[in-house]
Amino acid sequence: MKKKKLLVVFPGIGYHCDKPLLYYGRKTAAEAGYDEVINISYSCPVQNIRGDKEKMRQAFDALYAQAKESLSGVAFDEYTDVIFMSKSIGTVIAAAFEKECEIKGVRHVLYTPLAETIEVLNGEKNIDAIAFIGSDDPWSDVPKVVEMAKKQGIPMHLYEGVNHSLEGKNTLENIEILGKVMKKTKHFIEK
Repeated sequence: MKKKKLLVVFPGIGYHCDKPLLYYGRKTAAEAGYDEVINISYSCPVQNIRGDKEKMRQAFDALYAQAKESLSGVAFDEYTDVIFMSKSIGTVIAAAFEKECEIKGVRHVLYTPLAETIEVLNGEKNIDAIAFIGSDDPWSDVPKVVEMAKKQGIPMHLYEGVNHSLEGKNTLENIEILGKVMKKTKHFIEK
């Protein structure tokens, strides 16, 4: 019997599903047999949220409701393998959705997760995840997020000198980093 595989992609606010990490992450998953893909799309009614906990909560609530509505008809128990691939605030939404809906066996690819992501996953048993973050990510307290992930047993790959999109000032170096991230993503997906 063929394994039934599903990939669900949770973007960030300004980082939609066709930006490099999620675009190539999706292609990598497709090469591994994830031919069923749900790309979540949402719009954020809240502006200027960085550094403002109340606005961040409002943004999360609005985006979470949209994601939950998009996934309301999905029978996750029909799949033998489910991956949630997410970026930024999407990492928090993916973790919260898995927890609320008690979806068993979900694996997470976390591109630039926030501290809130790790907090949601805290205490979860047997988290199967991989994470990536840049040392110059202005959306995160990077040392804190790295330490939280370590305590939770989530492999966190840190890239020096890059931002929240895992990019720096040099385009060719950005492409090299993207290649390294996709190799690690591919290994995780195929395991």
